[in-house]
Amino acid sequence: MIVSWSLSDAGIPMQTMNRPALFSEHPALSRLCAHLARIADVRAAAALLEWDQETYMPSGATGVRAEQLSTLHRLAHEWFISEETGVLLEAAAAAVSGWPPDDLAVRLVAVVREDYDRARRLPPELVAALARTETEAREAWKQARQENNYMLFAPYLEQLLNLNREKAEALGYEAHPYDALLEQYEPGMTTADVQRLFEQLRAHLVPLVQELGGQSQPAHAFLHRHVDAERQWKLNRMLLEVVGFDLQRGRLDASVHPFSTGIAISDVRLTTRIDPHDFTSGLFATLHEAGHGLYEQGIDPALERTPLADGASLGLHESQSRLWENLIGRSLPFWEYFFPHLQRLLEGVLDDVSLEAFYRAINRVQPSLIRVEADEVTYNLHILLRFELELALLEDSLSVQDLPEAWNDRMQCYLGLRPVTFREGVLQDIHWSQGAFGYFPTYTLGNLMSAQLWEALEQEIADVAVYIRRGDFHPVLAWLRQQIHRYGRAWKAPVLLQQATGNQLRVEPWLAYIRKKYQALYPTASVSWS
Repeated sequence: MIVSWSLSDAGIPMQTMNRPALFSEHPALSRLCAHLARIADVRAAAALLEWDQETYMPSGATGVRAEQLSTLHRLAHEWFISEETGVLLEAAAAAVSGWPPDDLAVRLVAVVREDYDRARRLPPELVAALARTETEAREAWKQARQENNYMLFAPYLEQLLNLNREKAEALGYEAHPYDALLEQYEPGMTTADVQRLFEQLRAHLVPLVQELGGQSQPAHAFLHRHVDAERQWKLNRMLLEVVGFDLQRGRLDASVHPFSTGIAISDVRLTTRIDPHDFTSGLFATLHEAGHGLYEQGIDPALERTPLADGASLGLHESQSRLWENLIGRSLPFWEYFFPHLQRLLEGVLDDVSLEAFYRAINRVQPSLIRVEADEVTYNLHILLRFELELALLEDSLSVQDLPEAWNDRMQCYLGLRPVTFREGVLQDIHWSQGAFGYFPTYTLGNLMSAQLWEALEQEIADVAVYIRRGDFHPVLAWLRQQIHRYGRAWKAPVLLQQATGNQLRVEPWLAYIRKKYQALYPTASVSWS
């Protein structure tokens, strides 16, 4: 039986999470929060306009939308870096002086101070220019991708690179300009940290991908049988309800590139893709975005309209999406539960397919050109490629003009494939058109975090596979709510990871997970699984 359920079902009593007076314990705190709430509302309005641009906005509205977003981002930035914020922040800091360091009010003041000091380094003109250029670049990327014409997008990429170099200089850094951009998405992580982790992964992954990619692959043509859009939408909404995403506080729509946007804790927007000849593309995209959405919906409601009402880092955010998409969504226990429901919903499509055949097909290792369609083993090589190219672009050792060829060369080196079109190569991702330099490493960091969290979860919930096999995801979500979700940005990702797992970020749990899973799937592969 498939049922939907609410936050209170996840093991966190609602009365302990809904404390609207949390930051009203002192007038100075109350005044600071009122000021921050006004800024949060402007940013939420901008986020809603950005969501609309990717879902329903008519293409002819690009110019005016660019100006609207430029105005809103500049306004929110100017309000936040104002002297008024500084005065209110100092008064709030004095009010909480001597309070326990883990008090949420103390954490709020600490996070806002850090954000304030950082934001004041960015001129409002730069913030507005970035917002305007990003809006225009997204539409140029869509057109370039559709027409397979890189040169339509290249001028905008050049502008965004220059603006991000300017941004890095304004923010400041010690070792590398990339550090300043990475800090926006993964606070506390440096370029050197990422390079160290990625080097460890590369040493294991390149030979593993070469060996597994050359193995006899399971049949998978049945995954490409036609499934109409109506049935796919029903399937994807069912998946959301199964894992606990609250559709009364969120929604699911379509976009070119699936994404999630938290307008508010009670308003989380997800998107997915519908491919009539590959229903698993939308299925796993929906599970992936559901992980992001569950995180957003799980933040303590008392943090609403404050800077704490967000994920601790994009890596930690990505750990939630990858956990639900892969560690759960591609696991055998999940499909032992859900495969009969899938067959009934897609009647006539998978009637002749066994559970074992389906499980092997969705977990086959086959190097591909497209990152979002990559299997678990090859996925991180896609991220390594993008990280290396970002560094080279930012350092100006690689030109925008030469980027497509450099992309193709690295794809050949890491995955043994060479793109024929720009669409399957340099134009496949939306992130650079959004000005998101420093973002891509968080995908692999999220993969590593997901396995480390899952290892700890299995130690605390020894029979977690039994729960999943019968479609009960309450224990999993309750553990994630308790360990990660509820805190929002109150603590940085390394603190939450240490608290939840007892260790800082490591590659070993993810490698152990991959080895165990794929040794069973490819028992004849002649690789070292140790």
